[in-house]
Amino acid sequence: MTTTKPADLRIATVQFESASGDKAANLATIERFAAAAAARGCHAVAFHECCVPGYTFASRLSRDALWAVAEPIPDGPSTRALMAAARTHNIVILAGLYERDETGGEDGAIYNTYVCVSGDAGEGGGGGGGGGGRLLARFRKLHPFISPHLAAGRELVVFDLLGWKAGILICYDNNVVENVRATALLGAEVLFAPHVTMCTPSTRPGAGFVDPALWRAARGQEPATTTTETATSTLRAEFDGLKGRAWLMKWLPARAYDNGIYVVFSNPIGMDDDQLKNGCSMVLDPFGDVLAECRKLDEDMAVAVCTRDKLQMAGGFRYRNARRPEVYGEVLARANDSQLKVAWMSK
Repeated sequence: MTTTKPADLRIATVQFESASGDKAANLATIERFAAAAAARGCHAVAFHECCVPGYTFASRLSRDALWAVAEPIPDGPSTRALMAAARTHNIVILAGLYERDETGGEDGAIYNTYVCVSGDAGEGGGGGGGGGGRLLARFRKLHPFISPHLAAGRELVVFDLLGWKAGILICYDNNVVENVRATALLGAEVLFAPHVTMCTPSTRPGAGFVDPALWRAARGQEPATTTTETATSTLRAEFDGLKGRAWLMKWLPARAYDNGIYVVFSNPIGMDDDQLKNGCSMVLDPFGDVLAECRKLDEDMAVAVCTRDKLQMAGGFRYRNARRPEVYGEVLARANDSQLKVAWMSK
C-alpha cells in the first residue's frame, strides 16, 4: 500500500442503511464503498457512528449482550476486517463499532468507538490486524447515551493522516462547542464527525420522528395509500425540513467556520433499528461551505478535495489566533453548574 503524503486530501463520506447486529453484512457494504472510493482516487473513506454493528438496537441490550456485540481493538475481527479492506483497496477507512476493554476482564468498560485504519503495517509493522494493517487512531465517544452500559471516553484525539492532522468527535460530541474548538487547538485540520442523528424528537421547534412508512412506500416496499412519487416528495420534504437537514445546517457549518477546519460528516440513511434517518453525509470546508453532499434517498457517497490554502484563508484561523485565554480561561474551565441531564440521557 502506498504511503505517499498527498498535498491535497481526497475524502469520501458515505451514507448507507446499517443492518442491526449483522456485522458481516455491514462490513460487506463498507468494503464495497471502500472499493468505489478508491476507484475515484480517494485517499480516505468515512462511515457513520457504529456502522459495523448498527447503533440504536443497542439501547435494548443487557450489559452481557452488549459486551458480546463489542470487540477488542485493534485485534478484534471487525477491526482486522477493516484493515484487510484498507489493504485490498489501498485506502484509509474510518468506521465505528462498540469496543470492549478486556484489561478489566468481563467487568471491563464498553465504549462507542471510531477507528481509522490503513492497510500498511507502518514503521515497525504491527499495530494489530494479524495479516497487516495499522490502527492510525481510536477515539472513544465523550458523550455516549444510547445505553447505560457505555463508558465515556476521556481524551481528545488528533493524529497524522497522510501528512494532514485529523481529529474525531462522535455525534453529540460535536454539539458541545468546546470539544470542537479544543480539537482544532490541538492541531486538527480535518474533523471526522460520524453521526446517527436527525429525525428524532427534541425540544427544538420542528423536531420529531419521520414515519418509516414513507421510506418503505418511496422504495416500493409496501402498499401505499399514495403514489410512490407522492411518498418520495413527502419524504424529501421531511428529510430536508426542521426534522432533518434544516436543523443540521443551523450548527454544522458553524463548527467548520468558527474553527477554520474541514468537517467530514457521516450519517446513515434508512432504518436504524426502529428509527428512520435521513443521511445528508457531506464534507464542509473551513468557510462552512458544503463541498459535496449525499442527496440520494438511498445509499450514496460524496467526494471532496481538501486543500491547504483554505486553512489559513478562513476566518476561523484568525479567530483562533485572536483568542485571549487570560480573560476567560478560568470561566471555560468551570465545572457545570447543574447535574441535570437532558431527557434522553437519563433513559
